[in-house]
Amino acid sequence: MADDVQPALIDHLAKRYANLKRSLVRVLGSADLAGDALHDTYLRLQSQEDRGPILSPSAYLLRMAVNVAVDMQRRNGRMLSSDDVESLMQLSDPAPGPAQVAEDRSELEALRRIMERLPARRRQIMLLVRWEGLPQKEVAERLGVSVRAVENELKRGHDFCARMLNRQKDS
Repeated sequence: MADDVQPALIDHLAKRYANLKRSLVRVLGSADLAGDALHDTYLRLQSQEDRGPILSPSAYLLRMAVNVAVDMQRRNGRMLSSDDVESLMQLSDPAPGPAQVAEDRSELEALRRIMERLPARRRQIMLLVRWEGLPQKEVAERLGVSVRAVENELKRGHDFCARMLNRQKDS
């Protein structure tokens, strides 16, 4: 009876290929990967020894195909194709160029001038929270105000800065 297990699994795979592939596509998210995994599963079934009776052939084949797919992805993850290598070689330097640096400095200077127009407490809150990265609660304690007041001042400061920056861009 054990001699019939491998041929029965291969036969089960062949007869239910479409259903197994649909299930694998749902699990793996890729029809190509599911097809490749089922193909490799078929090849492995032909070369492996009988393991004894299998209660749920579909579940066994799906589990085996998922394991094959994971192995394939690991293998593919370690090696880059020549196209991948070529595209990596052509990546530009991520550092900003002189034009971008000049534009960024100009925007920073514009923001500094806008923030000078804010009331002192609002400007201080914006600097402490956004520039120094302090939590709003800590800023509230430091300034002796409520967290709600810090939140309101931040919102008003952001709204004002955004409005002023938009006006400058439009003009």
